[in-house]
Amino acid sequence: MRCVLLVLAHGSRRPDSNEEVRRLSDRLGELLGDRYARVAPAFLELADPPIPAAIDAAVSAGADVVVLFPYFLSAGRHVCDDIPRLVAEARHRHPHVRLELRPHLGELPGLLPLLAEYLR
Repeated sequence: MRCVLLVLAHGSRRPDSNEEVRRLSDRLGELLGDRYARVAPAFLELADPPIPAAIDAAVSAGADVVVLFPYFLSAGRHVCDDIPRLVAEARHRHPHVRLELRPHLGELPGLLPLLAEYLR
């Protein structure tokens, strides 16, 4: 099974912000290389690659599982509406590929204890 992880971010007009997400994806790739064949960023807007193109590229490269991690702190419109819509559209384009939309960063159970420890 070839599994790809896409780190989904909003995208910014500020290039350094987009680079930060790219570096995070690279670092996750180093840490999770035994689990994922590739870890890459994908953006809703203002940066490349767009989420649909990143999903299509992963599938074209041979992924049969694409894990989508929304790198967002809160469940706003993008997390609740836009990303699920884009994933549903991708499922129609790639019915033979398993697309796993994971909970957004702000919902991770370990985040609150990590923040509390950091702020102590």
